[in-house]
Amino acid sequence: MRTVMVTGTAGFIGFHLAKLLIAEGFRVVGVDSMTDYYDTALKQRRHAILRESNAFSAEEFDVLDYPRLRKFMDQAAPEVIVHLAAQAGVRYSLEEPRAYVETNITGTFNVMECARELAVDHLLMASTSSVYGANEEMPYAETHKADTPMTIYAATKKANEAMAHSYAHLWNLPTTMFRFFTVYGPYGRPDMALFKFTKGIKDGTPIDIYNHGEMWRDFTYVEDLVRGIRLLIDVPPKRPDSRQDIAQGDSLSAAAPFRIVNIGNGDSVRLEDFIDALEQAIGKPAVRNYMDMQAGDVPATWADSSLLFELTGYRPQTDVREGVRRFVDWYEDYYSE
Repeated sequence: MRTVMVTGTAGFIGFHLAKLLIAEGFRVVGVDSMTDYYDTALKQRRHAILRESNAFSAEEFDVLDYPRLRKFMDQAAPEVIVHLAAQAGVRYSLEEPRAYVETNITGTFNVMECARELAVDHLLMASTSSVYGANEEMPYAETHKADTPMTIYAATKKANEAMAHSYAHLWNLPTTMFRFFTVYGPYGRPDMALFKFTKGIKDGTPIDIYNHGEMWRDFTYVEDLVRGIRLLIDVPPKRPDSRQDIAQGDSLSAAAPFRIVNIGNGDSVRLEDFIDALEQAIGKPAVRNYMDMQAGDVPATWADSSLLFELTGYRPQTDVREGVRRFVDWYEDYYSE
């Protein structure tokens, strides 16, 4: 039984990834700091579900605590590490930038150090579509420039990519960075738009719609996302012999066993259409409060996910209306208890 260490297992994506890995026969060892950035009861519920399996174990501490993290990883002896723990939230980074620098940079450094010392088979780490920043060339491809981040959150994730490349080069550590695109689904974070929209529509209170609705997002259903991560585990990058060995469109580094991969639905959906789907699933119209663009936001995202398909044979494909309906079903069930 292969062991995968997942950081952030009480988080939205970490929970779904751990659940999938357990179902596929992996032993999953998790760590989560249980910060109060949002309702910790939801985090505890996720961990409780995972602990129903004997193939899952976890401890609660912060990856900033390097001695404890190192000891924990020594005991777990994972072959693969998937690092998801981070201070999330684009808008919150405007209020508490220090939290992003500490957790996303120092915490990630600690994980990379453990991966280096344990010489794991594959290190996979979360980045974000936000690193594309002011780039207006779409769909976003991994080979596009991503040098104009619009928030400190995006900047810390871009820093993670640079740090990871250097470690992959120096220590021959196979590393994959994956860039997420607007992930949504059951057990999501309460600070995310879908959660807020659903609560507002149900309560009959106005929902804030930025840039007067002229927003497009590549909405990616969480189960599609974690399926992509799961499949990437089995394709660790190898250092090429020369630049000529790198296929066109591949983000593989010529200097390291390092690759960046987009995981997105491959479709840019207008925010108004997303809200329409939510209204249909709930059976109630929204009270729409149109607002100007928020600082640090971008009007559109759209993933080119062809590299993911080339590597794994998989394309995320859950239709937005189906994904939204599943979220609403979960929301109504969860909050009726």
